[in-house]
Amino acid sequence: MSKNSQTLQFLSPFSAAYWRTALAEGKQVRMLTLTALFVAIRVVVGLIPIPLGDNLHIFFGFFFNALGSAIYGPVLGLVSGFCTDLLGFLIQPSGPFFPGYVLNSMLGSFFYALFFYRARITGLRILLAKLTVNVGVNIALGALWSSMLYGKGYYYYLVKSTIKNIGLLPVETILLFLFFKAALPAAIHGGLLPEQKGVRLW
Repeated sequence: MSKNSQTLQFLSPFSAAYWRTALAEGKQVRMLTLTALFVAIRVVVGLIPIPLGDNLHIFFGFFFNALGSAIYGPVLGLVSGFCTDLLGFLIQPSGPFFPGYVLNSMLGSFFYALFFYRARITGLRILLAKLTVNVGVNIALGALWSSMLYGKGYYYYLVKSTIKNIGLLPVETILLFLFFKAALPAAIHGGLLPEQKGVRLW
């Protein structure tokens, strides 16, 4: 692990230094500004779904969620997830406000940060991060919130959500892979992400 913040990397988030670094991001005006920028981008992009079939859409906000979380880390990631869901609901409510969906948004950002913040971003990390978010957040918790809101049994929504999220997983993983491949050089050059020496996404 280098002392230079631009090359600072951790093998895993399970260290005190990792969390000290993540907490310190919240004291930097630059990171707070970037967080606000990514929140705004995610809200706008979230208004534009891409239809893939009957009642099946893909939203590209996860691109900027993943990249932003990689830049400002899990602490500001939680803040960005909270603000994104709240602002998205205020701008375009699609149903009753429900705190569970706010939690989903926060956890999605949090998990992306755990995999990408101050880390070597590889194809395997991208796959594992997307799998964690799709299964742990979208399927497990999403089905729970739907059953609480709409009255049908948990397993009904679990099966429905599993089909959708597992079906989209390969497509979303490949797209996120290509997005990082395009975005990483600029982010590293701008000092937003640590150097990825010896690492290839492809």
